Amino acid sequence: MELCEYKEVPNDCEIVESDFKKTGSWKPFFRQFLVCSGVWTAMFLYGLAVGAPTVFIPQIRREANDTSVITDEMASWLTSVYAFSGFPFVLILSMLTRFFGRKIPFIIAVTDTFAAFVVLYCSTNITHIMISEIMQGLFSASQIVVSIVILTEYTSPKYRGIFLTIKTATFYWGIWASNAIGTFLHWKMIPLFGIVCASYTFLTVILWPESPYWLASNGKFKECAASHRWLKGFDEESEKELEILIKSQKEYIASYEGIKISLKERIIDFFRTVKSRAFYKPTLISLATGFLGVFSGKLICALYALDILKKITSSESTAYTGMLILDGITVSSMYIGCALSKYLKRRTLLLVASSIGVVFLFVLSLYLYLISLGIIIENKYVSLLLLTAFSIAVSCGPLIMSISVYAELIPLRSRNLSVCCIGLVGKLIGGITLKIAPTLFRKFGLHGLFLIFGISSLILILILYKYLPETKDKTLQEIADSMNGKKENRTEHLLEHNKNNL
Repeated sequence: MELCEYKEVPNDCEIVESDFKKTGSWKPFFRQFLVCSGVWTAMFLYGLAVGAPTVFIPQIRREANDTSVITDEMASWLTSVYAFSGFPFVLILSMLTRFFGRKIPFIIAVTDTFAAFVVLYCSTNITHIMISEIMQGLFSASQIVVSIVILTEYTSPKYRGIFLTIKTATFYWGIWASNAIGTFLHWKMIPLFGIVCASYTFLTVILWPESPYWLASNGKFKECAASHRWLKGFDEESEKELEILIKSQKEYIASYEGIKISLKERIIDFFRTVKSRAFYKPTLISLATGFLGVFSGKLICALYALDILKKITSSESTAYTGMLILDGITVSSMYIGCALSKYLKRRTLLLVASSIGVVFLFVLSLYLYLISLGIIIENKYVSLLLLTAFSIAVSCGPLIMSISVYAELIPLRSRNLSVCCIGLVGKLIGGITLKIAPTLFRKFGLHGLFLIFGISSLILILILYKYLPETKDKTLQEIADSMNGKKENRTEHLLEHNKNNL
């Protein structure tokens, strides 16, 4: 190993090495699990916040005995405003993660959601609730900008895939918990539960080291080695990953050392980076996988589940029961998908499950369209069965795999810029989709909406079939090299990159 110079790390890391040799590889796994548990809890909190309007809107209307207390327009804003309010924070958090690391922005985000849940719990009118939902915008932006980066940088390649898929599954677990609390208890128990969960996340983040990737990118190689070994241990595979990381970053920093870059050159370098294949290819593929998660229609179905099921079952009590059962099936299917991701290739699982989901979307659309024409008589059990089959297929595929693949494809060199672009576009598309969903329901009906989702998903599947690479069990550096279409000498590449830019 050529890393003996990096083994001069702080005493606490030497103790970790001694412990590792005595106990084997279980400590690094549980340390990564500790970090991920904090991120998963944050994602659970995000699900609680997103799912809350589904149940507190009908509860408030019933308590007031007046549906106009929350108009349909206001209801659509309460459901979608967090996406729009999170738009500027994508930029802010991207800059914070670049200059201050990963921990500080994550702590800021958790503090924000803690405060937002406190406001929601203490709210006495719709204005207070709207303020709380707007406050969640920063936290929602952090799930795209900060949490994804933490999970990819803090975990080993062999665990990264399943940890990422669990993250998405936990989001829908939060929606399910929110719906269950709102079905059986007063809706203010949702923010109270959120406050407790946010407190746990604060406790975990105190124990985290800083990201080894961020430390290396800032020339802090000794701290990088300590953080990397605390997280991933001292086995041969981890040491090799650390060696490649430090070597790559040393070469990159050396290529710029002592060179002063003017503002004009920085602007030119920015546009050259955006036009480079190493940036636009993974960024566009990441956007396509993210769009597949949105246009599969499952998130909208989850947030407007009561409205959809009321139309199908014509019974409010049955709709509540169906919503909880459907949420339970969704979450269970997602954990099945997490298990499948351990054995199947990312690309295979994403494309096959998404294709099955599209088939059920077209079948649902055709079935509901024939009912609207009066050609066949509706059977609510058939409708629920088709909706359940669609949920299972989508939950095993695009819902969990889109985030996982996107997180692994983010380019290393222009990581913050790529995340920022993906976050901005994702927030805009997600917010618009949630906002106009009720209008689409009214204008096109359920059959028309399912048809739109089916066609959109099919187009995205065809694009991903052509361009999506396999990322399973590869390091972030290996994925970045494969996106460039060649295995290259990193020193020559970095020097050439510097020459072209300057």
